[in-house]
Amino acid sequence: MMMGAPAACIVGWPVEHSRSPLIHNYWLEHYGLAGAYRREAVPPEKFADFLQNLAASGYAGANVTLPHKEAALALSQPDDRARAVGAANTLWFEAGALRSTNTDVEGFLDNLDASAPHWDRGLRNAVVLGAGGAARAVIYGLEQRGVTRIAAVNRTPGRAADLHGRFGERVRAARWDECASLLGDAGLLVNATTLGMEGQPQLALDLGRLPAHAMVVDLVYAPLQTPLLLAAQARGLRAVDGLGMLLHQAVGGFALWFGQKPAVTADLRALVEADLGSSAGETAGIS
Repeated sequence: MMMGAPAACIVGWPVEHSRSPLIHNYWLEHYGLAGAYRREAVPPEKFADFLQNLAASGYAGANVTLPHKEAALALSQPDDRARAVGAANTLWFEAGALRSTNTDVEGFLDNLDASAPHWDRGLRNAVVLGAGGAARAVIYGLEQRGVTRIAAVNRTPGRAADLHGRFGERVRAARWDECASLLGDAGLLVNATTLGMEGQPQLALDLGRLPAHAMVVDLVYAPLQTPLLLAAQARGLRAVDGLGMLLHQAVGGFALWFGQKPAVTADLRALVEADLGSSAGETAGIS
């Protein structure tokens, strides 16, 4: 049973790469709050037991990263957002029950609202690269903002087709070789794959067909300036990196566990940027 100052953690396997402790402990210090945020390396076969004993271990809740997000959904009471995305990344206790949500959705939307105000005004067509949890969070968010046509592009056609089945008629599954032809009327292109991440293959994509008003978002944030973003900037397009999504997705959990809605500030971003500069990173969909 939890006693004393509240604590939360990030649960993953592995979890050493996570920047979540840096973010949450910065906020605890900034707001002068008693509490702690830790890493918990938990293998898949022990994850269910870990959640069953979460409160007894002194935790008010947890973030969940790979490979546990789908298991967290099944082992908790998810909200509509987590069910729609098919993954949970934030857990908390409410009336004695373990509840869950997916804050990658608000992380994606709030980051764009902050860094590119009115980005969704008049946006009809979007292209999303990828079919994993990050892509599902992006598609859910775009549907919430009223985007009418979303092309889900993936190298494995079956996975992209699953997104059509999950999200409905506004989502069209597309093959990777169709991508270039889809860019002509796209107001938004989102890379929700690991392509372009440090240690991964680059994302080779000709942005020449994108309209002049289009925006390009890369959920990769290590490096911050990916080849995709550099190509977008070279064309004079609006370009948004993935670090802001990581910072904004942390807000909801912190408010639930510690009772204070924190602000995403330039100082916090600079702190995480400096940490990223000293070691390899991951995508925003991985906390």
